[in-house]
Amino acid sequence: MDDDRSGEEQIDVGASRVSILVDTPDSPAFVYVLAHGAGAGMRHPFLSAIAARLVARGAATLRYQFPYMEALRHRVDSPDVACASVRAAVSAASRRFPGLPIVAGGKSFGGRMTSEAQSRSPLPDVRGLVFLGFPLHLPGKPGTTRAEHLARVRVPMLFLQGTRDEFASLDLLRGVVKSLGDGATLVLVDDGDHSFAVRKSAGRTAAQVFDALADGLMEWAMPLVVP
Repeated sequence: MDDDRSGEEQIDVGASRVSILVDTPDSPAFVYVLAHGAGAGMRHPFLSAIAARLVARGAATLRYQFPYMEALRHRVDSPDVACASVRAAVSAASRRFPGLPIVAGGKSFGGRMTSEAQSRSPLPDVRGLVFLGFPLHLPGKPGTTRAEHLARVRVPMLFLQGTRDEFASLDLLRGVVKSLGDGATLVLVDDGDHSFAVRKSAGRTAAQVFDALADGLMEWAMPLVVP
């Protein structure tokens, strides 16, 4: 959603400057700090579609670039730099929306780096984490090493995941979520791949899938943010 209520600004991440993009309804219930995936920046149509639907449902979003994406480099930032970026974006959300509850996370790499940052030191004012396709492992290389840090996260987590996601074996992901206890919730998008695209045989349009993702996020988040 890029209209007159959307504004691109710059924030500092160490020695770098990166862009942020804010979308907000008139009276937001919370703000979702939304990170992009490894291969596309904050204006990717996927993130724009999610942001637009959340705004329509009463939530603000703050999207941001990691330094490597801002600089048009292909190699992702180190975990230290990525975690510093997450923390800077959350701080920017706190400044923009003082007192408003924050949920953080994002698409694939961005979600994983958000949880890594949270596991190292709690992100101020963040009530929960939302993953849009958690990248549990590389395609064809099943494993759970990438999820080990999640045991150190002390806020609720929502995993929105496609059943055909090649970056997350369902059996393995279910085991990870179960091991995290009541604080972790898994919501599956039937036939969705890593980008939540579904085949024609699934009987749903891309718009319907995005609506379902936004509805699932809102249903999960509202009990966390409403007193």
